[in-house]
Amino acid sequence: MRLLIITQKVDRNDPILGFFHRWVEEFAKRCELVTVICLEKGRYSFPKNIKVLSLGKEEKSSRESVQHSVLNKLGYIFRFYKYIWKERANYDSVFVHMNQEYVLLGWKFWRLWGKKIFLWRNHAKGSILTRIAVLFSDKVFCTSPASYTARFKKTRIMPVGIDTDFFKPGSLIKKQPNSILLLGRIAPVKNVEIFVEALKELRDKGVKFSATIAGAATSKDAEYEKMIRDKVVASNLGDEVRFVGAVNQTEALKLYRKHEIYVNLTLSGSMDKTIFEALASGNLVLVSNQSCSEILPDQLMFKEKNSIDLAKKLKMLVSIRAEEKKSLVDEISKYADEHDLKNTVGAVLQEMK
Repeated sequence: MRLLIITQKVDRNDPILGFFHRWVEEFAKRCELVTVICLEKGRYSFPKNIKVLSLGKEEKSSRESVQHSVLNKLGYIFRFYKYIWKERANYDSVFVHMNQEYVLLGWKFWRLWGKKIFLWRNHAKGSILTRIAVLFSDKVFCTSPASYTARFKKTRIMPVGIDTDFFKPGSLIKKQPNSILLLGRIAPVKNVEIFVEALKELRDKGVKFSATIAGAATSKDAEYEKMIRDKVVASNLGDEVRFVGAVNQTEALKLYRKHEIYVNLTLSGSMDKTIFEALASGNLVLVSNQSCSEILPDQLMFKEKNSIDLAKKLKMLVSIRAEEKKSLVDEISKYADEHDLKNTVGAVLQEMK
């Protein structure tokens, strides 16, 4: 198969989207040729059967005042059409990762040229544009039954797609007792303020712990990050909580291996890959996403946006004996293998036949 992949960014060092570098590599192992069109490119290292074409956002990164101007957007669209036309003989199917806009832009031409269209979209919310993108796609993929796109007959539920050859327990880094990790973008959708409130509740109950908040906010969420940092100070959590900023995949692995407990506060509707990275890395995971209720015991689930319940579950986890923690980790870590990247790519390509 010759495949066109359209994605937001190709950069192995990107703290949010760096994981997709491995996705492209895995597709290329099973495809004759992979062409990637991305909005922005950074550092990458691919075999010869992968071609990367950028729409050029990286060229505007130092010119914030015009980055999102109408002229720039028109330039991206022009390059998009140029690339899908120029490369049309080099791909049989199109895999659009997360950004439904590219289906809306390209579907008419791809239909005319006999190309199949596949959309990966895993958001809790959608719109009339989402419905139109689904209509024009041959199949749609998501990882959560609570995703907006899960309601459509042409949708297939997929494994999350994490690299379990990379994310795995390590013997050289010793986990810090009673250590808690929150890793991901600092954004309202991640409910970081609920995490801080739960830590204050935990500290007020006399529980000893350390916590790390790893991640950074985008420019539009800069005020939210400031609010979170101010909240930590106002809650007198300066001795317990540290911020480490954005981390790449290698740095994330070190954090997973160093901490005992990973907390995720994303609401049901999406399935954060970090949950399964933490499972694969040997962490206890504590989540509110109800899509995880089929694989995690009640003691590792807390009520959505409920800091009191989160604090209660955290207190229980830091209080149990080391043997019990290990037993819990052994019980839940097996679920990471089901969401291995090889399984995800294999399932996607099978649906493309």
